[in-house]
Amino acid sequence: MPLTIDPAEVEFTAIRAQGAGGQNVNKVSNAVHLRFAVHASSLPDVVKERLLALSDQRITTEGVVVIKAQTSRSLEQNKAEALERLQALVDSVATVPKSRRPTKPTFASKQRRLEGKATRSTVKQLRGRVRSAD
Repeated sequence: MPLTIDPAEVEFTAIRAQGAGGQNVNKVSNAVHLRFAVHASSLPDVVKERLLALSDQRITTEGVVVIKAQTSRSLEQNKAEALERLQALVDSVATVPKSRRPTKPTFASKQRRLEGKATRSTVKQLRGRVRSAD
């Protein structure tokens, strides 16, 4: 069951976009800052913990996800893109990560490793100075 984000928990702020675009960029606020407070959201607690544990620069120390969308010239399209990116971020932590079962290397892999080390050792020993048999 995919988690859906309640639009009432998301705050949008229209800002001026950066970069190319000429006069349109300078006079129209079409870029969007999306702010989503993780602690105050209706997400399950385990998803909140995993989301806050991410080392993502879009998550502040207060637990607020800030996403900036400015690729489109339309405010509505930028809002939709920001929501999609937030949903993708939440979906990435919603799945439970598989626990790793530690394994030991096989006997054959140990032998291959030792053979490789032995051949490297002989190659390096043969690189020494050539001595005459006086």
